[in-house]
Amino acid sequence: MAATWQTSVTESINTIYLLFSAYLVFIMQLGFAMLCAGSVRAKNAMNIMLTNVVDAVVGTISYYLFGFAFAFGAGSHSNPFIGTTFFALEGVPNETYGYAYFLYQWAFAIAVAGITSGSIAERTQFGAYLVYSFLLTGFVYPVVAHWVWSSDGWLSPNSGGSLLFGSGAIDFAGSGVVHLVGGVAGLWGALMEGPRIGRFDAFGKAVAMRGHNATLVVLGTFLLWFGWFGFNPGSFSRILVAYPDAPHEGNWTGVGRTAVTTALAGSASGLTTLFGRRLLVGHWDALDACNGLLGGFVAITSGCSVVEPWAAIVCGFCAAWVLIGLNALALRLRFDDPLEAAQLHGGCGAWGLLFTGLFAHEELVMQAYNSGAIRASRPFGLLMGGGWSLLGAQVLEVAAIVGWVSLTMVPVFYVLHKLRLLRISTEEELAGLDVSSHGGHAYVALSEDSHPGFYADYVRMHDGRRST
Repeated sequence: MAATWQTSVTESINTIYLLFSAYLVFIMQLGFAMLCAGSVRAKNAMNIMLTNVVDAVVGTISYYLFGFAFAFGAGSHSNPFIGTTFFALEGVPNETYGYAYFLYQWAFAIAVAGITSGSIAERTQFGAYLVYSFLLTGFVYPVVAHWVWSSDGWLSPNSGGSLLFGSGAIDFAGSGVVHLVGGVAGLWGALMEGPRIGRFDAFGKAVAMRGHNATLVVLGTFLLWFGWFGFNPGSFSRILVAYPDAPHEGNWTGVGRTAVTTALAGSASGLTTLFGRRLLVGHWDALDACNGLLGGFVAITSGCSVVEPWAAIVCGFCAAWVLIGLNALALRLRFDDPLEAAQLHGGCGAWGLLFTGLFAHEELVMQAYNSGAIRASRPFGLLMGGGWSLLGAQVLEVAAIVGWVSLTMVPVFYVLHKLRLLRISTEEELAGLDVSSHGGHAYVALSEDSHPGFYADYVRMHDGRRST
């Protein structure tokens, strides 16, 4: 039967909204690229920019061929662990998923590999990026997405059957599914490679290796902030959904509130980090404030749609101290992550999941997951009077993600390490990846100093050292 014009208009507006959100999320790739480039030393700028391009292009093919199917594939053989249909988008569009939904989920998928590349920056062979990016985007991340975001997933809060603990895990836009996955993968990659040469002295004391361009870091941070307004509010997928108990409200209300909680959490975290680091190190640091801001965004991503604005400030405040504490622990353990990605995305992502289990508001949970259904009920935040069920599901999601990513990515990095395909040589690292792997420096000015300016210069210098 042909759709009415009202239905056609509604579906058109919902599709346009989802596509616009996908474009905003994709802009975050540019934000990641700028943030990464500014956070590394100038001799590695071209390398880190290229890895961000690789994350996008390799991730696109991988997610198209396998990733979307593993994440959202349904059918007669559907199961709670992994999807089994829609490979290479066969059978899409259908009544459940269209091309716009694929594009939105694809933008999420390629962000995961970008997180991991920051942890292993400045010392990783380019071929290793190709391998882990393909596997992470095409298999590791989609399985977790299936658990939480597919209606068949065992952690899903939208399951057609029974929900875990009567609730399922609430990870609305991916503090766990996206950020914790990328952070744990980066953690293992950085541990397997070890710290950069010169990051710690002979006595184990940390030596500062600041990025070469604070302007790019700030630019990248604002681009990520802009993209997060597609990342979190866009996860409603459909904006024209009215709530039956409040006809003047609907998903459009939730979209606006989610944007507000996102901005509040990031701002609270950035401000707390700025003053916290001022007390600890004695000066105002723009780069610390930027990372704090991003930590707040990561943390609120799980519960952005189900908490009130005042709770978002609490989320951001605590996320700042999670980040500061984990960074201090990383230095003590001689763990080297040039972009603090494991601490920021992993630590703040885990906190965001727990925060949701504590502060999720009952009415907002019903609106986000039951479209405001009348006389329905489900568990909500522990500190809001909702019991332990939701918090239990959140804790289980954290444990499951850490276990799954460790189980899959540790063997990948270990095999690359044993085959000597993971870390570059000492000579290449000292010269810089730009000149040793990519034909020359990203900046012309660097060619005028004592460093080799082009790959041929690097080869001559390398051969000269070997002959002596």
